[in-house]
Amino acid sequence: MTTAIRPRLPGWLRRTLPQPTTEETHEILGRYGLNTVCESALCPNRSECYSRSTATFMILGNTCTRRCGFCAIETGKAETVMTDEPERVAMAAQELGLRYIVVTSVARDDLEDEGAGHFAATIRALRQAIPEGQIEVLTPDFHARVECLQIVTDAKPEVFNHNVETIRRLQRLVRPQADYHRSLRVLAAVKALDASITTKSGIMLGLGENEEEVLQTAADLRAVGCDILTLGQYLSPSKEHLPVVAFKSPAEFEALAGKIRPMGFRHVFAGPYVRSSYHAGEIFHHAHTSES
Repeated sequence: MTTAIRPRLPGWLRRTLPQPTTEETHEILGRYGLNTVCESALCPNRSECYSRSTATFMILGNTCTRRCGFCAIETGKAETVMTDEPERVAMAAQELGLRYIVVTSVARDDLEDEGAGHFAATIRALRQAIPEGQIEVLTPDFHARVECLQIVTDAKPEVFNHNVETIRRLQRLVRPQADYHRSLRVLAAVKALDASITTKSGIMLGLGENEEEVLQTAADLRAVGCDILTLGQYLSPSKEHLPVVAFKSPAEFEALAGKIRPMGFRHVFAGPYVRSSYHAGEIFHHAHTSES
């Protein structure tokens, strides 16, 4: 893995935030023995989200079977699937008072269904515990296997999110065990299986892409029916991960979003601190109540 001196953050990324109270969220998550991508992926927004009693649940363990150049989640031998995890997620979400719940997972290439059944079980448990809730899943690619995707779509999440992460040219560098066109097939298949499900994807900026490549990626996503697109700044989790090539200013994010919106997405959410599940409930509701 390439190592490099981490560049100094520009002013717009050095946020001065009030010290939030996150203890209650930590306590609830710990009591139910749950992982979150907020902690495992070192998300810069985790204190803000925890202070609002929200988190993105990460199921199927804390160890990924894939190694991506941008991600801080551990890679190694997969953990035993805990069959009671869906119910624990549901109980924690209920105790946190969530009405919009985001569930993601590590990649589980070792499992016969790659974890699709566990996603479906978690959706069902959440439906039972919080009937009025809305559910977003952020899934691995399941190797674009339609039988796996159908297991998840049959459980009827409101949103099916799968991130393409970066432009086509950088895929091998950024996520060597994934594939750009495979990710597009995932999103296309979800729409073919259930057109009522909102599809969503995200792109990280600052890895060496140019504007033309980002616009082409957005066009490719829209061509497979993707409804919501998020654009955020890549921040390297450590010296062992891919370095940041460029920092994009808030004005640059907004200008790029302005060029993408006419493509027909229901909503485009762009900014340096935007992440795939950041303010996910607000994004979903905005996409369904107004034009982007």
